[in-house]
Parts: sequence; C-alpha cells; structure tokens
Amino acid sequence: MLAAAFVVTGSLHFIYPSTYARIVPPTFGHAETLVYVSGVCEILGGIGVVLPQMRKAAGVGLIALLVAVFPANLYMALHPALFAAIASPVALDARLPLQAVLIAWVYWCCF
Repeated sequence: MLAAAFVVTGSLHFIYPSTYARIVPPTFGHAETLVYVSGVCEILGGIGVVLPQMRKAAGVGLIALLVAVFPANLYMALHPALFAAIASPVALDARLPLQAVLIAWVYWCCF
C-alpha cells in the first residue's frame, strides 16, 4: 500500500502539475521544476519500497522527501484562503501532523 500511495501521488504531479505548483511556497521559486522533481522522487521511492535490495535506500529518500515538502504543507496551513478550492482549513491543518504519520509508516515498512 505504501508503494502504491507514493507511485500514485507521484504520478499525479505529472497529471496536475499546476495544482501542485500552487502549493510550493513562492520564496522557493521554480515551482514547476520542484513539482516534477518531487513527483519523480515519489515514484522512484514507491518502486524502491517493493524491491528488497532498495527498500532501505527508498525509505531514506522518502523520509527526506516528506521532510522537504513539509514547508508546502505549512504554507497551505498558514494561508488557507489561497487553497479554499483544494481543502478546508481544518484539512490543511491536519496535513501537518499527517507528515509525521507518513514518516513513521515509511520507517515501519523500510527499516
């Protein structure tokens, strides 16, 4: 399930890049590039989870990715009016601790 979640989510970066680009904090710049890079990382990490010889490396990479995208979740939570079409303020706030849950899930599956 973990692998599928990351492969599907990573694929969505290529299907809806403008939606993902909107959530990149403006100070980061290069939003579209970051969306594509993170999408590739999610897909590769998801594939790596199912390959026993790659599982630990994929876990390290996915945890690093989850930490790296946290600023986007924080940006959304701090500016809920900008993302009203995507999610409610409560859902945006809930995403913050969800990152820790996802990190724990990756750790549990990969180490």
